[in-house]
Amino acid sequence: MTTTLPTDPGRHDHPLPTQHEPEPPSASEPESVVESVAPQLRPLGRVDRLALHLGVALIRWGRRPRPARPVASVDWEAVRRVREERERALERQHADLLRHRMTTPYR
Repeated sequence: MTTTLPTDPGRHDHPLPTQHEPEPPSASEPESVVESVAPQLRPLGRVDRLALHLGVALIRWGRRPRPARPVASVDWEAVRRVREERERALERQHADLLRHRMTTPYR
């Protein structure tokens, strides 16, 4: 069994979108409909390219190989004891609150 979780650097799930040439508007269609259908493409600037590279780097960093933690490393008995102690403390706090309400005169 492997102890690290691998990443696949050569994954290409999404093909690049094909760019279609905008068709010339016909005389029967209004110009507002043609503009909303075919948005103007703008050239990529340095900031866009930097943002793209930063996004890809963050995704790759999130998918980096890490050592797998074995389940046996967690001390489940200690976790159970801490949870029970927390529940007992909440019950004591609730009982103290009820006792205070029962002994305090109503105004």
